[in-house]
Amino acid sequence: MTTLSGLTVQELETLSSKAIAAKANAYCPYSKFRVGACVLTKTGEYITGANVENVAYPVGTCAERVAFGTAVAAGHQDFKAVAVATDITPGASPCGMCRQFMREFTTPSFPVFMYDGQGNYAVRTMGELLPDSFGPDDLPR
Repeated sequence: MTTLSGLTVQELETLSSKAIAAKANAYCPYSKFRVGACVLTKTGEYITGANVENVAYPVGTCAERVAFGTAVAAGHQDFKAVAVATDITPGASPCGMCRQFMREFTTPSFPVFMYDGQGNYAVRTMGELLPDSFGPDDLPR
């Protein structure tokens, strides 16, 4: 059985549980705002990330960029979906920098699942989160 976003129920359950669990690895002593993320590759691998803060706030890295960066460093560039989990309600969407970073490896139809502290989620596409985006296809070949 496939969900509306093209994932199976099992894929969505695994994606969400790994993103929610990744919050436990967040290093956020300043903001106390835990974020976990999990990206599902088209080969079926789940790669997680958590936000990592720094005393100099702009130097920190968001969970989404950690997950995608780890996946790319491991040789992946084709992705099926991403889940982002926070402790707040409603769940938070990726920041602008993460949206642009994720757009490098996704299409406007790519699903982004955003989980709140109770495990409820909203799903949006990259096109909804970053309309009229600038992507790799916009540059001359």
